[in-house]
This record gives sequence, structure tokens and C-alpha cells, in this order.
Amino acid sequence: MTLGKSEYLRTLTASTMQSQSVQVGTELDGSSPPSIFIGSAGYPKVYAGPLLTTEHGDTGIYDRPELWIPTRTSQEEIMRYRLNMVRGKRLVDTTDISSRFVSQLQEIVLSDTSVESEAAFHEIPTGFSLSEDHAPFGPSASIQTLSCDPVRWNQRLEKVFYDTDLRASEAIVRLHQEKIPFSTIQKAFCAGTMGNGKKRHLVPTRWSITAVDSTLANSMYNQVKKFSPIDTWRVHEFNSLHNRYAVILTPTGWQYEWTEAFIRVLRDEELIFSDSEIKKPKTEYSLVGGCFYSCKMAVLEALLREKKQAGAIVIREANQGYVPLGVFNVRENVRNAMSSEGTEFETLKEAFSHVSQSMTLPADRYIKSGRVLRSLLKEQQTRLSEFF
Repeated sequence: MTLGKSEYLRTLTASTMQSQSVQVGTELDGSSPPSIFIGSAGYPKVYAGPLLTTEHGDTGIYDRPELWIPTRTSQEEIMRYRLNMVRGKRLVDTTDISSRFVSQLQEIVLSDTSVESEAAFHEIPTGFSLSEDHAPFGPSASIQTLSCDPVRWNQRLEKVFYDTDLRASEAIVRLHQEKIPFSTIQKAFCAGTMGNGKKRHLVPTRWSITAVDSTLANSMYNQVKKFSPIDTWRVHEFNSLHNRYAVILTPTGWQYEWTEAFIRVLRDEELIFSDSEIKKPKTEYSLVGGCFYSCKMAVLEALLREKKQAGAIVIREANQGYVPLGVFNVRENVRNAMSSEGTEFETLKEAFSHVSQSMTLPADRYIKSGRVLRSLLKEQQTRLSEFF
């Protein structure tokens, strides 16, 4: 990320709210959704462990962001789900996937249902975590012992686990085509359950989210670029969780721009961050972080479903009340925007004018920030001038 956005998000996650995590002692008896978390600090030696709740039975909703946006789950309810999840952690080497502890984590993520578990901690779990990259979770502590009831594995994940000749990227694409939820694929990839047997390793949660988004987006791009472009300019919109999204599809080959604005979330700030790619995927990591890839995947997923090609200019406004919940917030909101009926326009000027009417910031702020948007508007104006 750029330093400006990175600093801003750190400030936002530190001061945006005072959250109350679930209170637990040094022993916990409950259920994992199923879910795990793997840190990135100190890589390749990292802290890894399960995410557990104090509740028994089906706790899947605690870690299924695909279900939250369509059902209009409130931000407060999502925070309640997440802050009730306790992170157990133990220092492990990411290449040591044959240890009993890592095998337990793999059992958890491969499970088809929530996993009844018991854990003992070295100290009382404390704190909570908010991040723009991953979903929040509640208190954490070093885990002493972990025991899990026997589970039934998801059959499709099981096939991938035992296929040690299948590349991880191929496994990710196959599982997505088989309608396995993104969050399930990401956790299985994170736990080192796919890929060449000798190369399998744990992947930090934050990295694994972007890796899965990027892998799926690149695979979809290779298919979408073969389709004919859409006929008109089209706008898809969606609002939720103090965010406003507008996707402008262009009747061109693939080009993509992501622009996000944070408007008076902390105080009186109006910050805009943007990044883009033209004709082919970026080779360097995006300046705006993982949300670039989450949005891109969601747009290409919809184009592939339609069997059409288009460019995409995506604008997001985060307004007062916004809390960093992870890049799922972008992915699932854009997915819902793309699932809604689009509005067609004859020109980009008309499409952008329509979008501007529902945005908080003036239109010229986005034109100045968006390289692709500015270029297309100028190109269209030039063509009109030549015509007349």
C-alpha cells in the first residue's frame, strides 16, 4: 500500500471504536465455525492456531462472509460474531505441516461442519483485532493444548487434499467452479492442504486471501478476454455497511480501475486512493492493497457468468460509521452490485453523471484521481468534437 493509506488505516483500526470481546478464562469448551488464523509476523516462523467460540453446535455463520451482505446483516451483528471468536496461537514453522498441531488445524478447515473443540491457554485471552485485510476476531492467547472431536471432511476439499500432483492454483480454480465458498477455499489454502505434496506449507491468512483472489481473477481474465465486449455503458450500484459502491462497465476490452474514498470516518478527512491496470493484469502488488484484487475478482466473476468482456471503473465511498472488516467487505459488496440489474447509458459522461448524483464527493475529485476514468472521458469528448 501507499504510506498514506497504510498510516490512515492503522489509525482507523486503532481509534475507530472501543470493542468489547468475549470474556473467557484459560480453558475454553466450544465450537470452531470451522476457522483458523495464521499470522505473518516473523515469517517463515509464525503464530498459527484455531478460532474458537464459547458456543456449541453450528457456528458457521461466524465465519461465512458470503452470507452476511445478502441477508443485510448489520455491522454490529458482524462485529458480535467476530469478537466472540477466540484465537489460540502457537509458534510454528510454515513448512512443518506434518506436526500434530498443524494436522489438527487442517482437520478443522477441511471439516464440512462446525468442530467441537476444547482448548487450554497459557494465559487468559485478551484484546481484539481489526484489519482492512482480514475479518476481525476477539481475544487471543498462547494455546497449550487443543483437542477436537472427529469430523466429516468436505468431499471436494478431501479430493484436493489427497491429490498431491494437483497445483494449488488449479485446486483453487476447481473448487471455485464447484461452488465452494471463497472463505472455505481460502482457509484450506491457508492451512497447506493443497498443491504439490513436497511444496505444501502454511500461508499467512492475510497473504492467502489476496493469493486466492488473484488466482481466481487471473484465471477468469484468461477466459473473459476471449469474449466480445458489452454494447453499452452500464452501471451497477450497491450500498451496505456504511459503504457506497458504483461499478461502471465500459464497452471496451479489459481495463480496470479501483478508486476508494474515506470520507469523514475519523474526523473531517476526505482521502482518495486509486490504482489501475490496462489490457493485462498487474505484475506488481497493488498500491491500494488486497481490496484491488477482491474487487477485480468479483467483477470478472460476473463477466464470466455473462460470457462478456468489459472494462470496469469501480468507485467506493466509505462514510462515517465505517469500520474495517477485511477485504471480504469489498468482494461481497461488489458481488452483490454485479448481481443487481444494471442501468445502461449511451455515453460514459451520462453513466458517470448518474453515479456522481449518489456520491458524496464532487465528480471532479474522482476524475482527478482516476487515470482510466479521466482518459476515457477525454477520449470520448475528443471523438464527439471530431464528429461534429
